[in-house]
Amino acid sequence: MDGVLVVDKPEGPTSHDVVAVARRALGVRQVGHAGTLDPMATGVLVLMVGSATRLARFLSSQPKAYDATILLGVETDSGDRTGRVISRAAPEASWPEPGTVRVALGSLRGTFEQLPPAHSAKWVGGERAYTLARAGAEVPVRAVSVTLHDASIVAYEPPRLRLAIRCSAGFYVRALARDLGRMLGCGGALEALRRTESADFTLDEAVPLDLLVSEPGAARERLIAMDRLLPGFPAVRLTAAGERKARHGNDLSAADLAGAAPPCPRGGMVRLLAADGRLVGLARPAAPPAVLHPAVVLQ
Repeated sequence: MDGVLVVDKPEGPTSHDVVAVARRALGVRQVGHAGTLDPMATGVLVLMVGSATRLARFLSSQPKAYDATILLGVETDSGDRTGRVISRAAPEASWPEPGTVRVALGSLRGTFEQLPPAHSAKWVGGERAYTLARAGAEVPVRAVSVTLHDASIVAYEPPRLRLAIRCSAGFYVRALARDLGRMLGCGGALEALRRTESADFTLDEAVPLDLLVSEPGAARERLIAMDRLLPGFPAVRLTAAGERKARHGNDLSAADLAGAAPPCPRGGMVRLLAADGRLVGLARPAAPPAVLHPAVVLQ
């Protein structure tokens, strides 16, 4: 059983909880997820099953999309409504105008250094940051480079601001709520978050978690085949001899390819396909006279 199962995570369970449910329901130990969702968050959680777990770092690094609701006028230590309130706007304070909000959002688009919330899943000295934060310890989190591809206003009825967001992996929407609130001078905390897309998979393909529990057979039928994964990566078909060499991790020459080797953008990886279109693995450029070197080989 190899492939991807997209789950519509409800509010409450952690991403690890969903993985545990999937292992029991599918009867497969080899299950992982491609990008954590906080317990408060809902929506697309991409589960990798069987050999698909070997593609974890590639699936996890793909862009994400969210429907986010920010509560203005309040800031919390976690960046969302589950945290301790650390500041509130004065009762007489006025709400920022929509134009002001758009300008502030526009200034945050692009690539920049973002400071993750103290209550995050980042590793700090061998501990999760949220574990240290909940224990009252000071958390020395470091800023990381992230990209906000787009952020647009869906609805604005103060104090609530609803946004459609598309961002890079590693981007914290809670940190966006915090930073935007500070820029607007009123504070902000994430009130609701729903992931609508991850690694090219959307809510349209998602299985409700309760269906995974009650009808695991029906959920298995929704498993997405390996050859549909990473469609943004260039692909090349192999000859029969090339497939045998790739499965043993041997370098590939031009004679092992059914066509010319494509250029290698997006991390320098190319999908290797069998003659029937099955995904054999991923390869990177090799030193001449070879053309490609299999970097990840699927069973």
